[in-house]
Amino acid sequence: MKEIVVGLLAHVDAGKTTLSESLLYKSGTIRTQGRVDHESTFLDYDQQERKRGITIFSKLSSLTFNNTKMTFIDTPGHVDFSGEMERALSILDYAIVIISGSEGVQSHTKTIWKLLEHYHVPAFFFVNKMDMSHYSEEELLSSLHTLSDHIVKLDNHEEVAMCSESLLDSYLEKGKLSDEEITSAIASREVFPVLFGSALKNEKTVALLEMIDQYTKSPSYKDNLSGIVYKVSHDESGERLVHIRLTGGSLKPKDEINGEKINQVRIYQGANYTLSKDSHAGEVVTLTGIKNLEAGDVFGDERAQSHFLKPYLLYDIDLPEGEDQRRMLKHLKMLKEEEPLLHMKMYTDHVQVSLMGDVQIEILKDIMKERFHEDITIGNKKVAYKETITSSVEGVGHFEPLRHYAEVHLYLEPLNQGEGLQFVNNCQNNLPEHYQRLIMTHLQEKEHLGVLSGSPITDMRITLLGGKAHDKHTEGGDFREATYRAIRQGLKSTTSILLEPYGHYTLVIPSMHLSKAFYDFENYDTPRIEDDDGTIAILKGEAPLRFLSDYQLSVLHYTKGEGSLMIEEVVYSEVKEDVETDYDSELDRDNPTGSIFCSHGAGYYVKYDEVENKMHLPFFSLKKENTQSTHRAMTVSDEEVRRVYEQTYGKQERKLAKDFYGAPKEAETSAMISKRKEDCLLVDGYNVIYADKKLTEIANENLGAARDHLVDALCSYQGFKKGVLIIVFDAYQVEGGRGSMEPYHNVYIVYTKEAQTADAYIESATKKLASEYNVIVATSDYAEQKIVVGHGATRLSARELLLEMEAVKKEEIFTFERKNVIVPNTLMEDLDR
Repeated sequence: MKEIVVGLLAHVDAGKTTLSESLLYKSGTIRTQGRVDHESTFLDYDQQERKRGITIFSKLSSLTFNNTKMTFIDTPGHVDFSGEMERALSILDYAIVIISGSEGVQSHTKTIWKLLEHYHVPAFFFVNKMDMSHYSEEELLSSLHTLSDHIVKLDNHEEVAMCSESLLDSYLEKGKLSDEEITSAIASREVFPVLFGSALKNEKTVALLEMIDQYTKSPSYKDNLSGIVYKVSHDESGERLVHIRLTGGSLKPKDEINGEKINQVRIYQGANYTLSKDSHAGEVVTLTGIKNLEAGDVFGDERAQSHFLKPYLLYDIDLPEGEDQRRMLKHLKMLKEEEPLLHMKMYTDHVQVSLMGDVQIEILKDIMKERFHEDITIGNKKVAYKETITSSVEGVGHFEPLRHYAEVHLYLEPLNQGEGLQFVNNCQNNLPEHYQRLIMTHLQEKEHLGVLSGSPITDMRITLLGGKAHDKHTEGGDFREATYRAIRQGLKSTTSILLEPYGHYTLVIPSMHLSKAFYDFENYDTPRIEDDDGTIAILKGEAPLRFLSDYQLSVLHYTKGEGSLMIEEVVYSEVKEDVETDYDSELDRDNPTGSIFCSHGAGYYVKYDEVENKMHLPFFSLKKENTQSTHRAMTVSDEEVRRVYEQTYGKQERKLAKDFYGAPKEAETSAMISKRKEDCLLVDGYNVIYADKKLTEIANENLGAARDHLVDALCSYQGFKKGVLIIVFDAYQVEGGRGSMEPYHNVYIVYTKEAQTADAYIESATKKLASEYNVIVATSDYAEQKIVVGHGATRLSARELLLEMEAVKKEEIFTFERKNVIVPNTLMEDLDR
């Protein structure tokens, strides 16, 4: 039997819960069909949901129709609970988007559509409330096309075929489309079927079940145990519940996840559940006994997904005097597990939480009262700012207390508005790959704060340029410290700006109140009148959310309930007014801007603006290859000119200049001057490392350290020998490696690309360089020696190179001592020596 997980998503009051009741009832899962207005629905069993008539928490139900088992997740429709809805999207195979036939596409519908694109979830559309709609199906379909032109009725194969070239080719060839073709197009988000009906009157709900049964397919699953945690909650007894979808393997009680043993495996149907003895991949189950998994976590072979929605409002919760504040904080932390967007900051006399809106904070108060019997007081409300930078900068973080060592260089560059944070690994030195991966993990594992107001940063690309570790003293936590400090040091070294959320709004008011609306928005961009029939006016525009969040009540007041304000989209833009903040980045001990260096066996703090003078690696962003355009003089004799001319046009009797002035002396002809080519030494790095006993011992412990030793020794060697020196290291087994060549002091370091060996690179480079350089290849690979000699290069064994390096080192020491003779300061000092 086919098993799929389907989510129900809608703008508030579109009839989502009513549709879920109809689907359960018509499939025979429940005996009676409940109603929201009667507070008798099967899924909205929470007291707060029944009282307010809205879905607050996502609920599970399942039904079997024909040959398909469908697990439905009823998600919240109110914008304030979008976070709960988004977390459910990570486990969906398909979605049903419910549209109110009385309203058409609304503001929150557009948010849902963007989320479905972000998570790449196929979708079916059900236009509800057609029994009371004054719009025709054609008008509502036109409204849906503002989301996508691929939202079509499946009974019209010609319209379906227009959604993709492959469908069109098949339709033109056969005159119709097969169920398999339509099913594949829906699964790949090329086609989005739509039905029009009424959930309250059970119109077209059976047709919706038939469509899902006919045009969906089961996903593929992994063999190993893996899954996604989409929700954490607590039951009536306080038991912690971890809700997951298994994406691979099987699970039963007493199994372990990340070292924690499972007590129970529950399968929920509304408020009730049954215990499972053995759950398989594809099922949505609830676990007890798991303490460390949180919403958004994954286990096994699953990859974590980034979340799209972020809260825009911050609320202060005042801690009451005379009550047990520790107990209240404990309960707030329990609620934070259930709502991960409820970011908490602890202060002396209050707690700051981030939420999506006023309805959510009111429900939070009610939950604290009903579940924990505690009253909380809501204090100040303000918007959640963000920060970004205006110019690029290289940030440096160094962490070197006693017996620790790490240095990280990151390049921070601004992106366009709304692009968020991007992380790129473009390491330009020989930092071991496992340290590179560690740095990239640290970049993405936390929310990094700006230096203006301590708000999260956004709209910038952070690129790893390089780093340095110690053979003995570097530990994993050292790179975490260095990475965090590199970001903060970079932010302090460039110009940051403060961003605030702006809402794209639609204001619907009686026309008689237009002047009032324009007066209210006089400090912001002037609203645009989209429509005005003399009775109702529709205005659109953009304004700061700190103004719009309270303006809804004002609209209801001056229009006597006839007006409405809808915020369709929120984006971050630069703050246009002065904002006071008491944040001091230099006093933020949890997010330091400076670095720790070591001197005389003890670590000491270095301020961000002095790190450049202390850092152990040079700035990578300043490294540029000195490519100069050179003009090479070429002298052509008169005889050569005449020969070419006569070959083309025939023999000429005209005399040339030399017939009058005589031929120039050979000593003055630049073409006669012979110039020796510059040496270019190509070194097979790993071949040389394993030809030296000492380097081999180091490589067996730490290959990166062996590379560092060789590179440093060759830099010293090159300083004495001159010419060009290129060190080539194999990186052919690095998946996705694009290869690189970067200057390092007076040499060049090459890492080959994926599937390219050092031998292949050296062979190719020899061909290209032989015409301009006297190429010497240092390797002990006999086959490679024969190949490069055939290309005109000189061969040098790894052992010969090492011996020459040692000789050069001794010559350097001799030359230094000869040029820096120590003159005794006293008569007796020379005798002592």
